[in-house]
Amino acid sequence: MSTRRTTRLLAALAGGAVVLSSLTGCTAAESILWDIVDELEATAPEPAPAAESDANAGFAESGEPLLEQLATIDIKGRAPKTGYERDEFGSGWRDPDRNGCDARNDMLRRDLRDVELKEGTNGCVVLAGTLDDAFTATEIDFVRGPNSGDVQIDHLVALSDAWQKGAQRLDEEERVLFANDPLNLLAVDGPSNSSKGDADAATWLPPNRGFWCDYVARQTAVKAKYELWMTVAERDAIEGVVTERCPDARALAID
Repeated sequence: MSTRRTTRLLAALAGGAVVLSSLTGCTAAESILWDIVDELEATAPEPAPAAESDANAGFAESGEPLLEQLATIDIKGRAPKTGYERDEFGSGWRDPDRNGCDARNDMLRRDLRDVELKEGTNGCVVLAGTLDDAFTATEIDFVRGPNSGDVQIDHLVALSDAWQKGAQRLDEEERVLFANDPLNLLAVDGPSNSSKGDADAATWLPPNRGFWCDYVARQTAVKAKYELWMTVAERDAIEGVVTERCPDARALAID
């Protein structure tokens, strides 16, 4: 008998016993009914495992889309850094989506909460806010001014890394789009961003391990989008993160 039918029968029998009890007291019929209830409870099947077991069983499937996206990326050695300058990706922050605000302020408005905007800037310039930092899992207060560097906008795939892995082949417009693409940008803890430098996943991952899945998923998505390549060590590091630490939807590929 199915668990659902057993449960319904137990409830019905118990209800019948209660009714008989209220009408006649402890009768032979009531006693028989309770004996049946006890017997069914003893033989009823165990409930199905909790949802957590199902989620763990789907671990490999949940990580597959990102691994498939990772497999599409070419594997090559790191090219020389010769010719790299920040201006190869445009001078400063641009406004590629033409909303009237530069990409830095767009990201501050997107990633901070309790944002305070400067009057007379058409809602663009962020004066203050609070960052729930993904790199360190800490809360950081942002205030525009001398300490603005407490919160920085990270290029998840660093510009220098991109330059050495295919961005030299992009034209100027494509490199400007790359440097201002929201997919590749994240407001983060300034000191952590500085420690990262131009490292890839083989040599640097955020201190907050809970963000590793999202971090490598975004890096993979960016390199796939702009047809950049990875080194063997970088690919292996990302694959290791996915297979060992990403048991849920965070392992899905990002379009």
